Amino acid sequence: MFLELLRRGYSVQIGKIGELEIDFVASNPKEKIYIQVSQSIMDEKTLNRELRALQSIPDNYEKIIISMDKNYALSIEGIKIKNATEWLLEV
Repeated sequence: MFLELLRRGYSVQIGKIGELEIDFVASNPKEKIYIQVSQSIMDEKTLNRELRALQSIPDNYEKIIISMDKNYALSIEGIKIKNATEWLLEV
C-alpha cells in the first residue's frame, strides 16, 4: 500500500492519536486520506480496532479500511471499506 500511495502522488506518513495508530496518512495538495490496512476485518475485535483509530480523528477527510475481505459493507459511519485488490485497480 505504501508504494502504491507514493506512485499515486501522495506523501505518506504514519499517524498517531494518543495510543491509537493510523497505518497511513496520505496527502497531496488536493486531499488527505487516512487508511487502515488489515488482512481481514471479519473478526469483530479487529474491525472495532481499525474503526476506533479512524473514528478518533476529528476532521472530515476521507477514511478507508482496506482488507482482503470481499463480502463486506461498503461503509460504516462514513468510513469506507474496500477490498485490497479492487483498491489497487482504482485509477
